[in-house]
This record gives sequence, structure tokens and C-alpha cells, in this order.
Amino acid sequence: MTVSVNEKLDLAHNFVLHTNQNIFLTGKAGTGKTTFLHQIKQLSAKRLAVVAPTGVAAINAGGVTIHSLFQLPFGPLVPGTTQREGKKFNKEKINLLRTLDLLVIDEISMVRGDVLDGIDEVLRRYRTNSAPFGGVQLLLIGDMQQLPPVIKDEEWALLKPYYDTGYFFGSKALRQTPYVAIELTHIYRQSDEQFISLLNSIREKTVTRAQLDELNQRHVPNFAPSDDEGYITLSTHNTAAQQINSQKLLSLKAKLRTFTAAVEGEFPSHTYPTEASLELKVGSQVMFIKNDISREKLYYNGKIGRIKSIDDDVIYVKSQQDGEEIAVYPVDWTNIRYTLDPTTKEIKSEPIGTFRQFPLKLAWAITVHKSQGLTFEKAIIDVSAAFAHGQVYVALSRCKTLDGLVLRSPIPAHSIKTELELEDFNEQVQRQTPNEEHLHQAKLTNQQNLLRELFSFERANGLLYRCRRVVNEHTSSLDPECNPVLTQLTDLLRNKASDVSGRFVQQLPSYFANDNLPENNQALQERIRKAGTYFQALLSTELLPLLHLFPTDCDNKKVRDLMLEALDELEKEFFSKLRSFESCQEGFNALTYLQARNHAELDFQPERKKFERPAPETSGSEGSSRGGLYGALMKWRNDMAGEHNTSGFMVLPQKTILELVRIRPTTEAELLAIKGFGKTKIRQIGTDILRLVQENPSGRAASAATPKVKVTKPLKEPKELSPAITLAFFQSGKTIAEIAAERSLAVSTIESHLIPYVGTGELAVETLLPTKKITTIRSYLETYPSESLSEIRQALGNDVTYSDIRFVQYAIRAEKQE
Repeated sequence: MTVSVNEKLDLAHNFVLHTNQNIFLTGKAGTGKTTFLHQIKQLSAKRLAVVAPTGVAAINAGGVTIHSLFQLPFGPLVPGTTQREGKKFNKEKINLLRTLDLLVIDEISMVRGDVLDGIDEVLRRYRTNSAPFGGVQLLLIGDMQQLPPVIKDEEWALLKPYYDTGYFFGSKALRQTPYVAIELTHIYRQSDEQFISLLNSIREKTVTRAQLDELNQRHVPNFAPSDDEGYITLSTHNTAAQQINSQKLLSLKAKLRTFTAAVEGEFPSHTYPTEASLELKVGSQVMFIKNDISREKLYYNGKIGRIKSIDDDVIYVKSQQDGEEIAVYPVDWTNIRYTLDPTTKEIKSEPIGTFRQFPLKLAWAITVHKSQGLTFEKAIIDVSAAFAHGQVYVALSRCKTLDGLVLRSPIPAHSIKTELELEDFNEQVQRQTPNEEHLHQAKLTNQQNLLRELFSFERANGLLYRCRRVVNEHTSSLDPECNPVLTQLTDLLRNKASDVSGRFVQQLPSYFANDNLPENNQALQERIRKAGTYFQALLSTELLPLLHLFPTDCDNKKVRDLMLEALDELEKEFFSKLRSFESCQEGFNALTYLQARNHAELDFQPERKKFERPAPETSGSEGSSRGGLYGALMKWRNDMAGEHNTSGFMVLPQKTILELVRIRPTTEAELLAIKGFGKTKIRQIGTDILRLVQENPSGRAASAATPKVKVTKPLKEPKELSPAITLAFFQSGKTIAEIAAERSLAVSTIESHLIPYVGTGELAVETLLPTKKITTIRSYLETYPSESLSEIRQALGNDVTYSDIRFVQYAIRAEKQE
């Protein structure tokens, strides 16, 4: 199929914006792939994320690295193994993944197939969707004639039994789902037709001797421009780049400073990330060789700058890109050995050495690998010793003009590498180029699937079942009214939602039969509007109000958390459905629906607390309603808890309330027989409990006019519950100092109460300490893990307390347990 430049771009735009089809967008260097990516980010109504395999590529694409977003472990990802190095995602990242419509992966030529399968595994898990990549649409951008993925021999030894190739198209998940391929052919970076023709011949491995001779005329022996001319050298090997950098360094008049790396354990010299003896001067052109892991993200791997000043423990670098001055400190690299356990099938990673140095390299010259995605006005190319596929092409295509290109040495024909598996893949790509009919069918399938999703209540039923399971497993800890409310919800959801939507979905094939897009099918649109009105009313006036009345009283914190989590998920699903049907008031539009659904996911806040019911006047069984003695006791308990700023269960556990309702004690002796009552508690509240029993002889609910019971002295909580009260105070917004004053306890005691909650993950360390202090302590703990508390305190200084250190230690412990 022959199409113009604009038609190809339009086709690519339409597939990205209006279908859920996976797309491989390819093209020669300089054909506008990155420009297309930036346009998609601006125009797309879909929720998208952009990732790339390296820090440089990610910054150029305006995204993040693959390993950062998906928290994948470094090293081979062998199918069927447990990747223990992966971290648990926080709520914010889970929300992002759950609402993701489009994942853009730039520089796909450098992505390994097992990494793509790692992405697939994460998306399926957190989206609870078994479809490849969790149903997320992929836009894969790259040129397979450029740089390949980096795979070490020992890594390929582990992957080879599972993969035919290390390239991305060897991914098992990608082979389970079809994708279209669109190739951009118009070159924007270069305008010289002669240079373009030469680059195309090198890319396609058809370069002639005459063309190579013409290119080699750009060889200028002993070419040595001044720094003011703006040349950068691209070399295939680190050693050649280092030699150039050393010569440039020597020419600077500033004082030479040498920084020696601290190397521990097994860390071979050929794997050092930078020089063990790093020589720098003020005025040196440098490049960062590690991403900044701090929250500020001040630098990334590949960022260029010039040294402005040097101190003993800090180097100040001014960025060439944005002019910012960055304070740079030494960082650590860890050498890890990967092995495959034949029994457990797990990838084992064992730290065997560390390397500590400033994350900088001299950068008057850089490697071709670091240059991918960059454009230079003037460059000195040194690729006569090219050893990998795509190196020569990538290096030459970084230059805008042939006149701005100088060769360090002539390029021999044997340095232009080729790979047969890529030739086969390129032939396959040509067969997967779509046309307008393919686009129409992809739009049709996408809109039909979205309509089926809109009218499905399957997830709501699953979440309601989860609520029932929690109630059934913990009946004794929960309000007796939970089951009646759940029964009502189940009947309502089944009879008025699932059954009705099921009948509607059964009619959809008859509307789909005419091959019109649902968005353009007027008869179907009218049915959708009417159905949407019905389901809006059902959700807003029946399902959500009933859910808001669900009782959540519970003494057992873990059970209550389970219940609240299940209820929140169900309420979020109802809320999302409501917003989705509201988006169809004027008819169905695929992008409008996606926006409404995703915004609902992000905007949701539980509304349950706004709809708590007053105790009703109910006569029946006191154990199954909020009326009668049960209601009176609950009201009294909650009033007391509010008066003393504590939790309800600290005053009177719910199990005890249920026993009081069942036994109805009339004397202190009978009270003493009830579990939860001792002599101390009887002295504190026994008189009030017996009075309430006497006032409610037949289940009559306590009147709203019942005066609040006053207690002359505060309740003396059991010692083992003291930390729980401190936690409740802290979560209510009080500071540690305020809690200590109110409870007449030392600040250190209050801190000791909170430390275990950091360890269990119930309390985020960020709520207790400033980010800068956390980063400082964490960095020291990771560097010196075996030091004692006093040694750590002495090293960090008086600004850090013992409690500060323990807060961070427990936070790290919680992360490892997760």
C-alpha cells in the first residue's frame, strides 16, 4: 500500500487515538518518531505513560525508564520464576496502572523480550485483567536498524531456553496479541538528499563502494577543533572516548583534582561504571552516568554539564541543557551475581561487591550507545571499530548535515554489521502494514468492547461477594445488621442491574450486525441513552445510598480494615459506573467514556461517613438492629469515646456489647461474669451500663434526648492498648509533642508507641520525618547496614535522634516484608 507522508501519520494517529490495537511505529533515523510521540502526548484523550529502556532515552521522550515505572529487577527475567527484587507498588502507582489506556515504549530496539514480558506480568496483576498487557494498548516506537538490546553472555545463558531472540519481538506476551506496523519514511533531520541516500544505504546494508568512498572523504587526519567550535566525538568504545577526554582535560589550566573510588568485595575493574581514580578540573565537560534516586531527580544517566567548582566532598556541575547548577555527591553501585535455582525456579541475586564514586565521566567524547536519540550540529565520528549491529548508522545519523560530520578514521565495509533475524522481522513488518479497512475494523472492535464493558456489572458482583466473604468469616466481630444490608444489596444488584444489563448486552449483536460504528448508529445511541438514564437512577438513588448505610462498627482493627477496603472497592465501582453512564447522556463516545471512567477512578473518595445513620426506633430483636439496648449502648459508647478523644472499642468492645444485649445483667456480679468486664471497668462504667439496661427493658431505643453521661475522671486504658491510643491521636492530626503533653508522657515514649506502626506499614515514615532527613538516614543505613544505633547517631550528628533512626529502620523493614 502506497500512502503519502501525511496519510501515514494520520493512520498512526487514528490507530493510537481511536482503537485499542497495539502499534509498532518504525522508520529511519530523523523521520519524526519522537515528534510523533510528543504530539500524541498533547492530543490524546487517553491516559498514557511513556517509558524507555535508558535514562537518556526516557528524558528525550519525556517519560521514565521501564524499570522505574514497573519496578522490575535488573538482570534476566526468566519465565515462570519469582522476581523477588521487585517492590510492592504504592497506591498512587497502582491507580496509574489500573487507569492506563496507552503505554508508549520508546527506543524499542533496545528492549529485551523478557523485559516486555515483565511489563506484561505487572500489568496483568495490578489491572486484574488476564489479557496480554492487562488490556493496555501498546505503542512501540523504534528502528530495528539502530542499537540492539544489551544482553550479557551469562544473562542469555538463562534466557536462551525460553526465547528464540533477545529482541522485543521475541516477547511471549506480544506474540499472543496482534499488532500493526506503520513505517515513517520521510526524513526531517537531514535535508541533503545525497546524505539521506547514503544513510539509507548503510541502514539497509546496500551501501556501494562508491558511496563508502564518498563518505570516507569526510576523513580529516589529525582533526583537532577548539572547544569553541562545538564538536563532540562519538566513539564505539569507551577506551577511545576516554583517551580524547584525557587530552582535553590536560589542556585545561585549572588545578587537577583526583577522587579515588572505594571498592569493596568483588567488583572487576572492567565493570567499573566510571574511573576508579577520577581526575577532574574546573571547566571539564562531564556527563552523569547514574540516575538521581532522590525525590528531586536533579540528574539522569547521560545528562551533560560543565564543572563550575570543586570541594573535597561535593562537585558543582552546571547543566548545558537548562543552566541549573547541581551539587553532586558520591553514590554507590552494587555488583550482583544472578543464578537460577533449579529446584525453586527462582532468579537469585547475590550482592558480591560495591563501588562508591562521584557519578560523573568526562564528556568531550561519548559512546555511540549514549548518543541514540540525540542530534548534533557538529560531530567527530569514530566508528571504524564498530562491533554491534546499528552502531555506524546510529553514529552517522546523529548529524544534521554531511558538512557537520568529520570522520576520525575511514569506515571500512566490514564495520557495517547485519543480522539475518532482523531482515526476517523487517519482511514481517511490511506484511503487517494496515489500511483504512483495517482501521475501521479496529475502531469497530474497540467501541463494541467498550460498550460491553460499560454494561457489565461482573466486577461489582465480584466485589460484593468479597464483602459477603469478609462478613461470613468474621460475623462475631461485626455489626449484626451487616448481613441484612448485604442481602438487600445482592438482590438489588442481581435483579435491577445484572439481569437488566444482561438482557441489554444480548441485544447488542443485532445492532453490531450492520458494520456501522456504534458512535454512528443512531438506533443504538437512542437505546444507550435510555439505558444510561435507567442505570444512573439505579446507582444514584438505590445502590449507592444502600451501600452508604452499611454498618462498619468493629472492635478488631484488622477485620474492620478488611471490611472497609472491600466496601471502598465496591463503592468505587458503583461510583465509576455512575460517572460512566453520566457520560452517555448525549450518546456514547469512546474517548468521552474512557475519560469519565478514568477520572472516576482517580477522583473517588469514600462517601460512607457522610451518611452514617442515627439509631432507629426499632422494636424487634435487639441483637439484629441498631435499636433497643444495642442502640443505646452503642450511642453511649460513641459519646464517651468522643468525650475522651479515643476509639469506641477502647470504651466498650462490640463483642461485650453483644453479650450485654444477650444476658441483660442487672447486678455488678452479673456484669463481672461477662467477658471484657473486670473490677476496674465495673468501677469506671458499671453504674452507667446497669442504668442503660434498666432504661431499655423491652428493646426501646435510647431517646435522642438522653443526657450525655459525665464521668468525673478519665478512663484509665489498659497498658497494652496505650500505643493504639497514641496512634489514634496522631492520625487525628495531633503532633507528637501535643500527644505527649495531653497524655502526660515523655516525647520519647510517644515516639516508641509509633515506631512499631511504621514497621507494620500502618504509618508512613513520611508523616513523621522530613523527606531530607529520611533520605540522609536511609542512605547511611544502606551504606553501613551493620553499625549500631549509637554509631549511626554519632555519625549523623545531633540533628538526628535515636527515634529518627528507628523510624527509618522500621520503614525499611516494612518495605522488605512487603
